[in-house]
Amino acid sequence: MDTRKLEKQFVDFVTEYKQIIYKVCYIYATDSDSLNDLYQETVINLWKSFPRFRGECKASTWVYRIALNTCISFFRKSNSRPVVVPITIDLESAFADEEEKTSQLRELYRMINMLGKLERALILLWLEERSHQEIADILGISKNYVAVKLYRIKENLKNMSNS
Repeated sequence: MDTRKLEKQFVDFVTEYKQIIYKVCYIYATDSDSLNDLYQETVINLWKSFPRFRGECKASTWVYRIALNTCISFFRKSNSRPVVVPITIDLESAFADEEEKTSQLRELYRMINMLGKLERALILLWLEERSHQEIADILGISKNYVAVKLYRIKENLKNMSNS
């Protein structure tokens, strides 16, 4: 395939799925610099894999899988765990059309950030209204495990909000 055509397809693809990429990176970012680093690493990993994407799953599932794996690997390498996820100007511009600027949403993200890596990924996908099967496919776990973990995460978040 012509390189320019492939590059154009990729730019269009990233433009279409940039909010998914930002949302995943945002959950794992500790500040605007790490958000930008994670976003860039994710786009690089998408580019490396793009020519091999065969469309055997939804494109959004593939993007989630690469973004989550990139973010988790990034923090495994750095051996650090995010403590606070500040809302950045870059992120707010990515979600300009959404009403994610409320204090309740900020509190929810703060509580989600206190969860473990797998739990953050699960709740993010659930908040994106992904089916249990799609979450299982993205994370490589069973559908039943998704249901059990989501129940426990929701209970944990309720307890956190009541304290």
